[in-house]
This record gives sequence, C-alpha cells and structure tokens, in this order.
Amino acid sequence: MIVVHHLNNSRSQRILWLLEELGLPYEVKRYERDAKTMLAPPALRAVHPLGKSPVISDGDLVIAESGAIVEYLAGKYGDGRLLAPPGSPERLRCTYWLHFAEGSAMPPLLLKLIFDRIESGPMPFFVRPIARTIAQRAKQMMVLPNLQRQLDYMEGELGKHEWFAGSAFSAADIQMSFPLEAASVRGGLDAGRPKLWGFLQRIHARPAYQRALEKGGKYELLR
Repeated sequence: MIVVHHLNNSRSQRILWLLEELGLPYEVKRYERDAKTMLAPPALRAVHPLGKSPVISDGDLVIAESGAIVEYLAGKYGDGRLLAPPGSPERLRCTYWLHFAEGSAMPPLLLKLIFDRIESGPMPFFVRPIARTIAQRAKQMMVLPNLQRQLDYMEGELGKHEWFAGSAFSAADIQMSFPLEAASVRGGLDAGRPKLWGFLQRIHARPAYQRALEKGGKYELLR
C-alpha cells in the first residue's frame, strides 16, 4: 500500500491529486505544521532524514522530492497515462516542466514569501527601518523582476499548447500546479495572464483534483 506522508498546506497535496488521477489505492498519514513557525513537525524526520513533505512509502521504498515521486508513481503505475512515450517531444517537455517547477518556478516565490515576512513581521524598532529597506530592495531588484519574467514565459508556453507537455494533460501539469497556485496567492498571477489563469481553472475543475482536496483536508497556501 502506498502511504503519503501528508503535511497540511504543502506540496504533498499534488501527490494526492496524482494518485487520484491514476486511480490508485493509498493511505494518508497526516502531519500538521507548527502554528507559530509553520514548519513541519519533528515526526516527519522518522520517515525521511530531512523531515519535509512530500514523502511517500511504497512497501520498503521511501521516496522524497515532488518530481521524483511524480516520475516514480506515473512511471510504475501509470500504464502509459500522464507520461508520453520515452523519446517523444512530449516526454521531453514533460521532463522539462517536472524539473522547472521546483528548480526555477519556486525559488522566487519562496524568496518573496521570506522578504514579505521580513518586511511586515515584528522586530525590534531600531532594526525595523534597515530590515524593511533591505527586504524592499531585494524584492524590487531581484525577486519581482525574475518572477514576472517567469510568469511571462509560462504564459507564452501555454499559448503554444493547451497543457504544459502538449495537447494532453500530463504529470507535468500536476507538478506545475503548486508554483502557479502559489503565484496566484503571492506572486501577482491573476486573470491578466489568461492562459495561466485558465490553466488553474481547468485543473481545479478536474474530479480527481476535487477528490484529492477531500482526502487532504483544508488547503491554504502560505502568504
């Protein structure tokens, strides 16, 4: 039995969605973030040394990292679903977006979350002006330009195909869901980019996505 070690409001939500798309039986073991720090609980370290989510158990095998989990599950249990044939242009695009999601799309979104919290969070009054100035300058000079460039790029790519890997829905779309949902919360993604906005509306309407939300519980990304 596949076990998803599921942290609330995290990337593991898309692993539940993948399993629902594949129609596989699985068990959800829940973990809750610390209400103050928003970090994962120490109990996750008993599953994987890094103590992060997502991580799955499949028999004696333990796999961490979203992209590796998605490739493993779709490759082993997909029977040709969600991954195009090896060597095809669609498979290459799928592999590209599987890596792009965490390697390129998420870093500026994470940096924006950090600098936003530095800018607005509590701190001693004598360091507040300095810290806020540094946070604002970092966002304006590096984070926001990079984020906007990436959103423009992704918008253009979805102008070529309905889905990220081509004309068919694939594992790449599941992997790309998290950065785009995060961008809609804190990265400025809205209806002004109709291709990306439409992508979010389409995935949210999928029955498997809805079932995954029911299995995973309340889902609210960090701001």
